[in-house]
Amino acid sequence: MTQTTPPPTTPLPPPSRAPRFHLAWAVAAVAFVTIVGAAAFASLPGLLIEPLHHEFDWSRGTIGFAVSVNLALYGLTAPFAAALMDRFGIRRVVAVALCVIATGSLLTVWMTAAWQLVLFWGVLVGLGSGSMALAFAATVTGRWFTARRGLVTGILTAAGASGQLVFLPLLSWLVERHGWRPAAITVALTALAVVPFVWLLLRDHPADVGLAPYGSDTFVPKPPPVPGAARRALAVLLRAARTGPFWLLAGTFAICGATTNGLVKTHFIPAAHDHGMPMTAAASLLAVIGVFDVLGTIASGWFTDRFDTRRLLAVYYALRGVSLLFLPMLLAPAVHPPMVFFIVFYGLDWVATVPPTIALCREHYGEDGAIVFGWVLASHQVGAALVAFLGGVARDVFGSYDLVWYASGALCAAAALMALVLRPGRRAPAVTA
Repeated sequence: MTQTTPPPTTPLPPPSRAPRFHLAWAVAAVAFVTIVGAAAFASLPGLLIEPLHHEFDWSRGTIGFAVSVNLALYGLTAPFAAALMDRFGIRRVVAVALCVIATGSLLTVWMTAAWQLVLFWGVLVGLGSGSMALAFAATVTGRWFTARRGLVTGILTAAGASGQLVFLPLLSWLVERHGWRPAAITVALTALAVVPFVWLLLRDHPADVGLAPYGSDTFVPKPPPVPGAARRALAVLLRAARTGPFWLLAGTFAICGATTNGLVKTHFIPAAHDHGMPMTAAASLLAVIGVFDVLGTIASGWFTDRFDTRRLLAVYYALRGVSLLFLPMLLAPAVHPPMVFFIVFYGLDWVATVPPTIALCREHYGEDGAIVFGWVLASHQVGAALVAFLGGVARDVFGSYDLVWYASGALCAAAALMALVLRPGRRAPAVTA
């Protein structure tokens, strides 16, 4: 292969002659807006349960199963997407993923059977969203930043919450006033609208524009495309699976997914509706969670650059568990101050776990950290998928979500203990192919 970039040892000009604004921040801004635009698909599942139940007479367990397929594929696709980004570049993978999301969401408009919901929303949107998962944020920060990685990871993680803030009230209004189909069309159009933005403005690597990563004075040449993306993703998994930290990180993150995407994002709106709260009010509360999620996640990124990541995780999970134990006592027909306090408290903790988890993957697994995080994220989504399904089944069987809230609080206590067991890691050698 012809080498077109400077050799690895070539230093950049002294800092005094370097550009005052590093392009890494522009790339991070593009990634942020992309994740915000793609977040529309993540805002819809909780809004679909009641409308689909009434229109098609599908059980909540059946609808929850389709959501669980979506969540599971979201996670299982992530490590392969990270490897594909090493093979074909970030821009191509993300653009194709957005088109797949748009296709799956649009096809749901014409569905008439439950298996079509599983195929269109579960499989297609799940595969597309998995390629837009947090492994995308981990890849961007890993390539473009050596300093401020925790902060940028927090900002990009918060982008999903920002998208929820933007789209959830709009989608809930569309579902209540015009039905769920216009909401599905809105998701499809939003995903398509982001594609030109990604294709024209996103860059794969600092070497593409002759720069070093932000925070470094040494030029890093762009590595050649890595063939065998699937083989590499599996090889990284096999190597990581032989280490204890991988299972602890996967276990804690599975509980994270179970208590966020699987539980609150999927079942909070129907649970609040069970207590007489209007759907738009419950959706607005989830949007407020998104507001404080942004603040909490950015703060968590800042903390990750400065404090022991293991202790941060333990604190986050413990506080989340306490809040979930109180939730069944707070649900009511109207919004009241204790519920607002829960929303603020829970929102600050929603995905605060992501920056320290990514940092621990990078600490233990080095250059394979993004792919390892993809597998850890897969466990997050498997946990989310199980609770999305089992939560619907529990509601069908017991007529209430109370048991699910209490069980999730106990799981968070277990996750806090698992985080404390983690030890500082020695970086493992990278898998080449």
